[in-house]
Amino acid sequence: MSRIIEWLAQSPVLLADGAMGTMLFAAGLESGAPPELWNVEYPERVRAIQRAYLQAGSQIILTNTFGGTRYRLGMHGLEARVIELNRAGAEIARAEVDAAGGRALVAGDIGPSGEILMPVGTLEFDDAVNAFAEQAEGLIAGGVDLIWIETMADLEEVRAAIEGVRRVSAEIPIVATMTFDTKGRTMMGVTPEVAVQTISGWGVIATGGNCGNGPDEMLQVIQKMHAVRPDVVLVSKSNAGKPEIGEEGKVVYRAGPAEMATYAIEMKNAGARIIGGCCGSSPAHLQAMAQVLVEKLN
Repeated sequence: MSRIIEWLAQSPVLLADGAMGTMLFAAGLESGAPPELWNVEYPERVRAIQRAYLQAGSQIILTNTFGGTRYRLGMHGLEARVIELNRAGAEIARAEVDAAGGRALVAGDIGPSGEILMPVGTLEFDDAVNAFAEQAEGLIAGGVDLIWIETMADLEEVRAAIEGVRRVSAEIPIVATMTFDTKGRTMMGVTPEVAVQTISGWGVIATGGNCGNGPDEMLQVIQKMHAVRPDVVLVSKSNAGKPEIGEEGKVVYRAGPAEMATYAIEMKNAGARIIGGCCGSSPAHLQAMAQVLVEKLN
């Protein structure tokens, strides 16, 4: 039995981490630069972010590999370094979690390819599978406990990512979430109900939503999913509020730690079993969420 399944059997809720990109920008990453390159150029900065989430109480730490496919890395001329950068991302997260006594799980983060699958786009399904398999190879070689597929809009891309992972490992646990930021649907028109029914049939251990337009939207997603599949382990990883354009044209998220703590309880009550934060969230947000969840459970 995998560790995450054991942990889910032992606890009603697991706390995931918060935003990586938000924290990387705060640490000096320039807009438009590939975050994955920091896994080899500034590994201590990445580890410091993961360390802060561990100290805040997170039990699942994602690797800094969201854009780690050959297509996303190819935008920066890094397509030949897919396995290297993903393995490095897994190894530094693994080292940080192990240094903390192994009290968290390392999740290999896989985001969208950045391409659109046929027939709407030009990406062939088999090419997408190969790209995700390549990324998974690096993550698994680096020692992740599970694979975390997130921010998807197209069910076929979710399926391609799952098939890619399964080409590398038939057993590693997989979590897969979508983003319902277009009037309650994904950009490709997928509803929460269809998403949970479909993805749960593909051998994942958990599914749900991430990113999007803030906790209010995410609450509806979790409620709809739980209503049709109360037996499925649901993941809720919302942005810290609805993204807004602030000063100097930068995107800001205005939900503070107290609001995200309230969100954590609402998600638990709605049926979520794995709760975390996405864009705009920080270790301070996660610490507040951890505190109220512990209080609620004790």
